[in-house]
Amino acid sequence: MQTRIYLRAFELDDYKTTIAWRNDKEVSDKLGGMRLYVSEAREKKWIEDTIFHSSDIKLAICLIQNNLHIGNVYLTDINNVNRTAESHILIGNKDYWGQGYACEALLQMLHYGFEERGLNRIYAHINIDNEASLRMHEKCGYKQEGVLRQAVFKNGTFKDVVVMSILSKEFLK
Repeated sequence: MQTRIYLRAFELDDYKTTIAWRNDKEVSDKLGGMRLYVSEAREKKWIEDTIFHSSDIKLAICLIQNNLHIGNVYLTDINNVNRTAESHILIGNKDYWGQGYACEALLQMLHYGFEERGLNRIYAHINIDNEASLRMHEKCGYKQEGVLRQAVFKNGTFKDVVVMSILSKEFLK
């Protein structure tokens, strides 16, 4: 498979792209937690804090052909003792939904987490009604561990969250 994307560190001006995704209801409905209305100033500060103060790994997903920033991928809650982290993936540019870009980016992040950072287990929490994300995580090798019942309040109702994970030995084989 030909690589179509690359991951890069955030740049200060990335807030100009991410603010539109954060305020798009269709995009935010796919994410965990409640929808927030975010100002440009707050989004800019979030990008600045990510660049200068975060111990998480938060990267932009960009197309090789034209450097277009189409999404973000993260490893958060990194535990260096247990060698675990939580993964997050977002294709914010809806023109690129359903084309395999999320899986490609997540596989690059898993490679980095397992091979470069020496992690042993990477897990994800996915809203139970986000079927595309559940399928994508399975395609990337994640296995379902369980369900957190009514763990998220979203759009006026409590929703279950599926816990999935992948181990280093599973990814590297």
